[in-house]
Amino acid sequence: MEAKRDLRRLPKAHLHLHFTGAMRPETLRELAETQGTRLPKFMGSGDPLRVPADERGWFRFQRSYDLARHLVNSETIMRRIIREAAEDDAAEGSRHLEIQVDPTSYAPHVGGLTPALEIILDEAKATTAATGVEVGVIVAASRMRNPLDARILARLAVRYAGDQPGQVVGFGLSNDERAGNTAQFEPAFQIARRAGLALVPHGGELLGPDHIREVVQYLHPSRIGHGVRVAEDPALLESIVNQGIALEVCPASNVSLGVYDTLKDVPLAKLIQAGATIALGADDPLLFLSRLLDQYATARDQHQLADAQLAALAKASVKASLASDSTKKRLEAEIDDWLKCPPGTN
Repeated sequence: MEAKRDLRRLPKAHLHLHFTGAMRPETLRELAETQGTRLPKFMGSGDPLRVPADERGWFRFQRSYDLARHLVNSETIMRRIIREAAEDDAAEGSRHLEIQVDPTSYAPHVGGLTPALEIILDEAKATTAATGVEVGVIVAASRMRNPLDARILARLAVRYAGDQPGQVVGFGLSNDERAGNTAQFEPAFQIARRAGLALVPHGGELLGPDHIREVVQYLHPSRIGHGVRVAEDPALLESIVNQGIALEVCPASNVSLGVYDTLKDVPLAKLIQAGATIALGADDPLLFLSRLLDQYATARDQHQLADAQLAALAKASVKASLASDSTKKRLEAEIDDWLKCPPGTN
């Protein structure tokens, strides 16, 4: 068998990870036991969530996510999630993590929106020092809430904006793509854009190219969370590439939510061939039981990408990140070093 380089040693950036969804399964089970909460059978069995891409399927996903989020009810637990996420990333070669959070759900337990965000930012800074993984925070509004709430979050994000670990590096929009009206979130994104925050909304996973067009038209993203279904429209894909909009592609999520039947069906190769900037992400490893390293393994095993192509993917993740220029240069050099080592030696 041909020797291959160790993907754990490939430096990379992780740009698509949700706060509650980053929780370790064993942490979830511990919290559920401590708090007397009964988990659905699949959440304790070690089997990943699998649902069809329809309303019923999404309902099951959201219900499971909400159950996990309900258990995050103290500062201690919030800090634990950040720390464990960075530790897990470090073990998989991630050098820069951007974790996405809507502090609204955690605010009642810690005294409000501002304290909730400050706790997350403070732990992100402390965790960076402890693990060596730079942790930036993306504040994300929810499509399930009133667009006025998104403006409140945008103003909060602006107060803590910066490009250093423990600061807000971007503003996003998450949750069910079929909910809400994209245009109504434009004012919130204008607030974030005027302050210099990167704009990183979700789009183009459950819905197709028309939804991606709406996201681009009204929200002016620098990255799109998922965006994988742009592959269905060659003209739109060319436009996305020409505009330099990066795509946060999460293969395990696509399959778990029924967008594609198998990992091999995810159009990763088509996006790469079109010249798209792609950052692989794990999305919600708590529910999908597939972390960042697994996404790179999928690219290697299911899409037959050679090590040079995997290194290019890692470089693309760094390029698309909101890390400082000095961090990007350092990581790019480390990726080159990984590729220079003969297979089987790193």
